[in-house]
Amino acid sequence: MASATFLNEVTGAAGVSADKLAAALHITKSELAIAAGLSRDAVSKATRSHSVTTQSRLREMSEIINRVIPWAGSVLAAYAWYRSQSLPSFGDATAEELVRQGQGAKIRAYLSRIAAGGFA
Repeated sequence: MASATFLNEVTGAAGVSADKLAAALHITKSELAIAAGLSRDAVSKATRSHSVTTQSRLREMSEIINRVIPWAGSVLAAYAWYRSQSLPSFGDATAEELVRQGQGAKIRAYLSRIAAGGFA
């Protein structure tokens, strides 16, 4: 799945779909909640899944994975990177840890610097 296709697959008119994102990553919604730093209810209940906080975290997670797909080679490899790659620029925290702390914008900026040929 190409990176543009990934975002199109997980996003709809109401924002990022927790169901579609979990399916694309081959994980449960409980695992999705943990990976995004959200409660299980935030990704399971329709009223909560459309909240600004939930959509912000799911969007950050989706965009980060989307940015990594081209060099990781697949959606699942990009998700593995998101979950497990230590990032020295962030005290060896992973992208997942930073998103859970509400710092997804820092990861997106980091990926932009790398894409522009800069150093991590």
